[in-house]
Amino acid sequence: MPTAWVRVPEESELPEDVRVLFGKFREKTGFIPNVARNFALTPEHFLRWFRYYDFLMRNEDQSHLSRKEREMIAVVVSSANECEYCLASHSAYLREITGDPVLPDVLAANYRRAHLTPREHALLDFAYQITVDSASMSSADVQMLRAIGLSDEAIFEAAQVAAMFNFTNRIANAMGWVPNEIYYYLHRDKK
Repeated sequence: MPTAWVRVPEESELPEDVRVLFGKFREKTGFIPNVARNFALTPEHFLRWFRYYDFLMRNEDQSHLSRKEREMIAVVVSSANECEYCLASHSAYLREITGDPVLPDVLAANYRRAHLTPREHALLDFAYQITVDSASMSSADVQMLRAIGLSDEAIFEAAQVAAMFNFTNRIANAMGWVPNEIYYYLHRDKK
């Protein structure tokens, strides 16, 4: 089954640094995410995107947001953009890190109804507004986040995570990227 509306390169035709990264995916998860296969059509673009994505989403040492907060932003932004690929994959990641098989589904349906902390609700409101109406944002939006205790660095990071998913969602939607089916099944058992 095709995973994109454009050509998806064979692994054998990719540069060594991309094949090495694919090997790391296989070793860690047992499969290569279709986003990597699809994005590798332009290998240098893929590698640059992945370095930034990986730093934003997996870096714990220099992050001002929790991994849960970043994954919740990914799910809410992807839901607003109706991005099947990122909704499937990041819902699975959120289920994995929280042990909660229900939370990602609630966030995708209507994040405002999820049982979250005030900080989490505020972050998701901010990410949603960036996604659907960034032109109307003002300093009051930043001040609201400061008022609940977020640093300017955390606010900037939240904006970057939301922007990363707005960027990636639009590419995935425009290119017809299909998620790996396994994402729909991963981590569905309550921990």
